[in-house]
Amino acid sequence: MSPRPDPADPAPPLPLAGVRVLDLSQYLPGPAATLMLAQLGAQIVKIEPPQGDPARHMGERRRRSSQVFVALQRGKNLLTLDLKQPEDKARLLEMAGEADVLVEGFRPGVMERLGLGWETLRACNPRLVLCSISGYGQAGPYRQRAGHDINYLGYAGVLDQSTDREGRPVLSGLPVADLMGGAQTAVIGLLAALSAARQTGRGSHVDVSMTSAMFAGNILAAAAANVSNANAWGDVAPNTQVPTSDVPGKGLLTGGAPCYNVYRTADARFMAVGALEHRYWAETCEVLRRPDLADKHWSLGQSPGSLQAREVCAELDRIFSGKTLAQWVEIFDAHDCCVTPVLTMREAMSHPVFMDDGMLQTYVDTEEGESRFPSMPVRFRE
Repeated sequence: MSPRPDPADPAPPLPLAGVRVLDLSQYLPGPAATLMLAQLGAQIVKIEPPQGDPARHMGERRRRSSQVFVALQRGKNLLTLDLKQPEDKARLLEMAGEADVLVEGFRPGVMERLGLGWETLRACNPRLVLCSISGYGQAGPYRQRAGHDINYLGYAGVLDQSTDREGRPVLSGLPVADLMGGAQTAVIGLLAALSAARQTGRGSHVDVSMTSAMFAGNILAAAAANVSNANAWGDVAPNTQVPTSDVPGKGLLTGGAPCYNVYRTADARFMAVGALEHRYWAETCEVLRRPDLADKHWSLGQSPGSLQAREVCAELDRIFSGKTLAQWVEIFDAHDCCVTPVLTMREAMSHPVFMDDGMLQTYVDTEEGESRFPSMPVRFRE
């Protein structure tokens, strides 16, 4: 991230200024993708059905619509169309003829049944980029199956990786498949397709499968699986032990290493230790007054998930339970060794790491009033 800008410096034009986007998507993935495009300067027309986007009713609300919906629609123009009505469909096609991008998140086949399939849209505007975000892709064997974030993570081998100490998968409050697999993957594909369209004058259909995107991003688990799968491929001797990094909850990044773990404090809060490099782990051990643990690090041969690693984790559990979160924050603020507090979102929204960088912005909606949301985490300089 670039340094916080000087208010006296004129801001350069955003890179997508002048790009026109039609957004037919609902819920979270598509609207999150077009929010990113809006924050990059694109003009977004959010098109809702007569009954409204179901996201209007997701989560907490202050007035008419949920704060989730308010957050997702920042910087967009809202329009209601009933695409089952010929006049509204004709209006959409007219708008598509002048647009650069159209984003939809229906189940595969719905756009065709509405008379708005890719061939129709391409005939209307050869340079248009159509982005379809779905759970399993437009042509895959599961294309017509329903699903949500938890299902996509389950299929992609992601949910299996993070478990509690009883081996039960732990659910994240961050919908990773929706936001990373759906929204961010869509934005990457759209930007590439827009670049090609500007060079060739021909648009393309960007097909985003959230499940495939999460599968493609699960690189560390795939690397571990390559080692354990080598038995079947004949690359290693039979009965070779499966590495602990391939066992849920016992990998380097999933709770099996003392240097990369969370520890409960005296006031039932948590500190996050991310000392993957030995120099950070050694300093952490000095701060904890246990320099004898410095050689108990994965880079020195200690296997994550091993009995020795579990014993060191238990010792850090004991140490961290002796002070409150505030006390540990004060202690570790004087040391650069990747040990930080686990904050609530309310705490994060007032923390200097975001406040001092201008990451939190006030948004005023005519119906919903004033809200604060994170801004675009990218800065542009000329």
